[in-house]
Amino acid sequence: MTGLPRYPLIFNPRARSQKGQRALRFLMDHATRFALHATSSAAEARELAAMFARQGAPVVVAAGGDGTLNAVVQGLAGSQTALGVLPAGTMNVFARELGIPFDNLPRAFEVIEAGLVQEIDLFEANGIPFVQMAGVGFDAMVIEETTWETKKMLGPLAYLLAAVKVLGEDPPRMEVICDDGRREEGVAVLTGNGSLYGGQFKLFHKADNRDSMLDVLVFKEAGYKLVLDSLRGIAFGGVEAAGTTVAYLQAHSCKVIADREVPVQVDGELAGRWREVQFSNEDPGRLRVIAPEEPIGSRFAEAVKSMVAWTKWKPAEQKA
Repeated sequence: MTGLPRYPLIFNPRARSQKGQRALRFLMDHATRFALHATSSAAEARELAAMFARQGAPVVVAAGGDGTLNAVVQGLAGSQTALGVLPAGTMNVFARELGIPFDNLPRAFEVIEAGLVQEIDLFEANGIPFVQMAGVGFDAMVIEETTWETKKMLGPLAYLLAAVKVLGEDPPRMEVICDDGRREEGVAVLTGNGSLYGGQFKLFHKADNRDSMLDVLVFKEAGYKLVLDSLRGIAFGGVEAAGTTVAYLQAHSCKVIADREVPVQVDGELAGRWREVQFSNEDPGRLRVIAPEEPIGSRFAEAVKSMVAWTKWKPAEQKA
C-alpha cells in the first residue's frame, strides 16, 4: 500500500440499512486507503468537507446516500477539491446520473482510483447548493410529512402514505419567473440539474448537467392529476406530452413565488420553508467530481423502455 493515496472520507456511522452496513464493512476492509471521518449530522459533514477543501485536499470522498452526498457537496462548493462518490444509500440518484456503479462499492472505488475529474453545474436554491434536483411544494411536503420512524417501519410505503395525505390538502399557488421574462403558474415545481429524479427514470429528459441550464417542471393541477402526469412522464420520457398539464422550461436562473410559505427540498433533503425561492448557478457555478468518461446505462431502465415499446406495438399487431 506504500505510496497509494489515502482519501479523506466522510460517512454516517449510524446507517441502519443493509446497504449502509455493507458500506461500513467495505470501509473497514479498506481502512488503509481512507482517512475515515464519521459524522453525526449534515452540518458536521458540510464543515468537514469545507475544512478539507481549505487545506487543499485534491479529493474528498462521500460514502452514503444522497443526503450525505449533498452535505459534502455544500462543503466543497466553490473549491478546487474533487468529489469522490461511494454510493451507499437507497436510491443513489446522483451516482446513477454520472454512471458511477451504484450497487457495487468495489467498482465505484475503481472509478475514484481512476481519478478522471469532470466539471458539472452546481445550482443553488436560496444559496443552498444542489447537484441533482430540487422541489418546491408537493414533493418537499411529502418528505416533510415522512418521519424516520415510518420509513423504518414501512420503507418506501411511508412516502406513499405521506403523498396520499398531502394530495388531500389545499395546494399552494405559485408562479415561476425565468431570467428571460417567461412566466408560468402552477401548484408545484420540480427543478433538475440532471435528468433523473427519485430513481433511474428520466423525468427531465432534456437535462444536461454541463449546459448551465436548469430544467424546470411546473405542475398546473393538484391532486391525482399531478401524480398521473408524473407517472406518465416517468413511463414515456416527457411530462409535457399531450394530455398532461405540465410546463417544461429551461433557464439559466429562475424565481418561484408562492402564495404562502412552502417547504423546499434539495437533493431529497429539506432545506427550509420560503415564499420565494431563487434558483441560480452564478456562485459557485461548477463542481469537480470524479466520474467515468461515459455513463453506464441502466439495464432495468432499458427493459422498462422495451416493455413500453412492446405495449404500444402489441395492440396494432393484434388489430392486424
